[in-house]
Amino acid sequence: MVCGLAAGAWLGAAEAPTKLVTIGLSPFLISLAMVAGVFVARWTVPTVIKGTGYVYVDLRAKAHLIVWAVLAGAIWAVANTLTVFAIRDVGISIAFPLWNTNSLVGLFWGWLLFRELRGGGWQGWVKVLGGSIAIVVGATLLGYASAHQSAGEPQRATTGILAALGAGVLWGTMYIPYRKAYLSGMNPLSFVTVFTVGELLTMGTLAVIFRGGVGPLLEELTLARPALFWLFLGGFCWVLGDLFQQYAAKYIGIGRGIPLSNTNQLWGLAWGALVFGELAGHTGSTQTLIIAGSVIMIVGAVGISTAVAPAAERASWREAMERECARYGLKIEELVASQAGEDPLARKVTARRWWDGLIVAGAVGIFIWLALGAESPPLAMNAQWTAAIILATLALLFAGGWFLWKRTRFS
Repeated sequence: MVCGLAAGAWLGAAEAPTKLVTIGLSPFLISLAMVAGVFVARWTVPTVIKGTGYVYVDLRAKAHLIVWAVLAGAIWAVANTLTVFAIRDVGISIAFPLWNTNSLVGLFWGWLLFRELRGGGWQGWVKVLGGSIAIVVGATLLGYASAHQSAGEPQRATTGILAALGAGVLWGTMYIPYRKAYLSGMNPLSFVTVFTVGELLTMGTLAVIFRGGVGPLLEELTLARPALFWLFLGGFCWVLGDLFQQYAAKYIGIGRGIPLSNTNQLWGLAWGALVFGELAGHTGSTQTLIIAGSVIMIVGAVGISTAVAPAAERASWREAMERECARYGLKIEELVASQAGEDPLARKVTARRWWDGLIVAGAVGIFIWLALGAESPPLAMNAQWTAAIILATLALLFAGGWFLWKRTRFS
């Protein structure tokens, strides 16, 4: 649960740099730069925590999951590009809650494919169903508010709404490989290392196709050089948020973990309204609708997350793990131990490799090089609220990291 809440804060922070779309940068360029930042960070963070030797042994033992991780990364890249279009057309504070309908999609897949909520009892179903209805109601309010405030540009508002909802469908479906990986005992740090390959390949292909080829894309990247640091930083924040989200999905399931991480809509509202002043020019009724819709969706997510899995449901989860064992020749004892926070793989891993340090040094060097050429973004921002939100986000980082280390040693 702590990981789910920390994920919300860091996933919310990751979207702040996408406001650069409002100054004319292409959504494809922004998404590509963020994915490049994600690629750098997703190879670096696992190396720092566990080392490449650990990741290699984990992937070799569960090689069948590599294609699932690449597929999940490809889906993420498309969904992330859609969110940039949504932010351009309707703003962060409105787009965030709309694409967070992914919790409904993830809830459905968790029930259908991984036996989540089976044996959960009527109380669990009431909480989940009530939370789902609240999420739909909140999304409807926000959709109405966005169309109302963009009355002069109805086509653009509609495009933004559809882009946000499309991202929600894709991100909800992306959680299928997540849950499959963790029922098979894979460490989230190993999964994201391959996940990022699918992201970068897909996003690179999309950018080349839709920006007219490699030449025009490189020219656009050169012109956007002063903003690349902020986009890479957004990708780094996303990695931290996604890692917390994956640990939440591992230990409490996607039906509960994803709604908790979807509190990123609250952080998105804070960044959009308090830092960038997105609600300043709107009427009182529109602001009320946006805030009410966000609050209702958060209440729905909390309702879903309080549906704690009883013993009968956990037995149903075990059936899903036994199915994976039978299909891929895994050992049920190791999977059960992994779900309990133990790390059976750690005993099989040799010492860290000499190139681990080079990977970390290279990543740090890339960020330093980008920072040297960075310029302050030409966006109106409230410095006090920016500092307050960053401090709160860092507090959740340390809290989530401490709990993970104490309870699981990042298993």
